[in-house]
Amino acid sequence: MGTDQASGEFVREALGVAERITADGSSPWPVEPGRYRLVAARACPWANRIVIVRRLLGLEDAISMGIAGPLHDERSWRFHLDPGNVDPVLGVEWLREAYEKAVPGYDKGVTVPAMVEVASGKVATNAYAELEYDLATQWTAYHREGAPDLWPAEHLDEIGAVSEGIFHDVNNGVYKCGFAGTQAAYDKAFHALFSRLDELSDRLATRRYLVGDTITEADIRLWVTLARFDAAYHGHFKCNRHKLTEMPVLWAYARDLFQTPGFGDTIDVEQIKQHYYGVHTSVNPSGIVPLGPDTSVWLTPHGREELGGRPFGDGTPPPPPPEGERVPAIG
Repeated sequence: MGTDQASGEFVREALGVAERITADGSSPWPVEPGRYRLVAARACPWANRIVIVRRLLGLEDAISMGIAGPLHDERSWRFHLDPGNVDPVLGVEWLREAYEKAVPGYDKGVTVPAMVEVASGKVATNAYAELEYDLATQWTAYHREGAPDLWPAEHLDEIGAVSEGIFHDVNNGVYKCGFAGTQAAYDKAFHALFSRLDELSDRLATRRYLVGDTITEADIRLWVTLARFDAAYHGHFKCNRHKLTEMPVLWAYARDLFQTPGFGDTIDVEQIKQHYYGVHTSVNPSGIVPLGPDTSVWLTPHGREELGGRPFGDGTPPPPPPEGERVPAIG
């Protein structure tokens, strides 16, 4: 992450290992069950997207998952929640070690999600958007029975257009607010964020999901930011025109998805707060982590069923998460 010195605007660093994992031989990394370990973090929205897709598609047996803890420093994400502070499969304490095995002298951002080849310990890719798509299109031989179609062919263009706006103004927009180096940069990002949220609220007022009548990638992309909004972005990143709970349509939509298998069961609000308030010392020098907000409200009725829609289309809900991947219950 960085800030442009001239404009004060936040600039997201380029990905350092932007490869693909494909089934057709078009990349150096082939689809192969058991070959890779997904390294994620409960705190990170970019990783959360991949965790949700993996859950919905039923790829737990094909791709194992390691969870980096919420706290880290300039050395990178760290497995401080595991016994001995070491990932039990990769045998490393810091995710940077896997990046440096892939690229000696690695000097770019150490990010999650990252897919690591277990045998070599090398990061195969940290290209989160491509990874998300490839899990849905390249790993089909290992999808569970009843896996939903998150990129329905008839809606690809619309999903792409909606998702692009969400990325720039919402997913990345909250960071543009939080890490702005000037008032002008903050003002610009703030207005873009809430203008986009207003637009999305209008869109969702009469439809249950963003595109078509089922959950698609666009919903996953928006939801991971909404899920963190009141706990982190509203206060920590100064995205404070309204709380999510004060935006009726988006709040009901977010609760609807939270209560859908594969979404709320991937979230750990305490780790989210520990990360944002504990790591971003330039924004929160004291490192004090807030005790609120009340999370039990995520379980209240949302009424979105009245809009129709079929969450998983012709598919079925995923089963509960594996025992070792379960998160603390809300409420």
